[in-house]
Amino acid sequence: MLNRFFRRRWLLGWGLAILAGVALLGTLTPLSGLGQMASPPSPTQSPVQSPTALADQNLFDQVWQTVNDSFFDPNFNGIDWAAMRQKYQSEAAQAQSQGELARVINQMLAELKTSHTRLFTPDELGYYQILGIFWPRNSDLQQQLKPMLPSGKPEYSGIGIFTELRPEGTFISAILDDSPAAAAGLKVGDRLIDVDGRPFQPVQSFAGKVGRPVSVAVQRFANSSSQQFTVTPRLYDGTTMFLDAMKASVEVVEQAGHKLGYVHLWSYAGDQFQSQLETELLVGGLKEAESFVLDLREGWGGALPIYLNLYSPRNIQLTGIGRNRQSSFSSAWNKPVVMLVNQNSRSGKEILAYGFQKHNIGPVVGSKTPGAVVQGTLFPMRDGSVLYLAVGDVYLDGAAGTAQAGVRLEGVGVTPDVEVPFRLEYAQGADPQKAKALSLALAAVQP
Repeated sequence: MLNRFFRRRWLLGWGLAILAGVALLGTLTPLSGLGQMASPPSPTQSPVQSPTALADQNLFDQVWQTVNDSFFDPNFNGIDWAAMRQKYQSEAAQAQSQGELARVINQMLAELKTSHTRLFTPDELGYYQILGIFWPRNSDLQQQLKPMLPSGKPEYSGIGIFTELRPEGTFISAILDDSPAAAAGLKVGDRLIDVDGRPFQPVQSFAGKVGRPVSVAVQRFANSSSQQFTVTPRLYDGTTMFLDAMKASVEVVEQAGHKLGYVHLWSYAGDQFQSQLETELLVGGLKEAESFVLDLREGWGGALPIYLNLYSPRNIQLTGIGRNRQSSFSSAWNKPVVMLVNQNSRSGKEILAYGFQKHNIGPVVGSKTPGAVVQGTLFPMRDGSVLYLAVGDVYLDGAAGTAQAGVRLEGVGVTPDVEVPFRLEYAQGADPQKAKALSLALAAVQP
């Protein structure tokens, strides 16, 4: 079993490499102003909105300079970074809002063709998600941004779904366990039409509606009429929500007389997720499972290579015997395990998939990962937005811990051992990737 102190030391030294591919749907609690302390609104009130005004040109300059000083590659991945400033400066100067300016800045950042490199503003969901991950470990971040958050911490109201924009519209791509969306009967593959009769908006559709039922219209089948679902948004805490969802995902599936475990790690950005996984497998709800499926699809990365030590064949079984009771636990999980990944299993999750294949820990199932594997960190901007920037390249298995002859997953990704196609549009809640992973977990324990 992993030494927790050593693992935490690694976590602090490694940094969090965690860019997600899609945003978690909900309503963020936006900044009430730039640098002003605001009175926290009650969960049922609309969050105070940032005033609409001419965009601050200083933000463009600050982002460009931060990249110039801190981007991991001094050659900027082969582009002329000074020329990029000239290319986008005029368009940035014409932006009439923070959102318009952010769009221009992100176009400039995309020229670097590197993951973990994006500007997040208070008007989008990813801003609070990424703050929730970095928040507990970064006192400087708290000091600079806490006065700008109405409740003093990253919170938003929402229904707990991930979405993806496709040519046909916006579709639900994943649903958090124990979420309002799950309770209401929404399904992966539903096309979002409107909320309370108004066009769907990722941020504003649930503003000020915590605890108040809303009507969500979705199209479940192609060329069909919409269906109405009543959903009651809840207040999500960005620092705890993914651990809560992980705990709620744990289940034991009985098939052909065998017990198969399952757990979904929506985020791996923090030692608490690995600790919870160890608890579930070694002494908790999955202890009696004969094999299990580790679902790393969607959400955030952040996992460390040392987490692979959990799946060690060098296991010690400890048994305690008392007068009226007996208990036992293992030092590692040495039973079959199947890993489940997809195109949104990023960063540290991809490193674990690479390790699963290299060390033959278990089959990797699903779809190819995106190849988003560099080290990123947050830089708060003066206007309250945050720049997520790649500050370190990542190589695996290089000579003596160097890049020499190492494996670089950025831009490459990991191809599963067993690829399972998945069409999102109008999927009606079907999950062929999970079904295949469970079938392999079953096959591993059958005679």
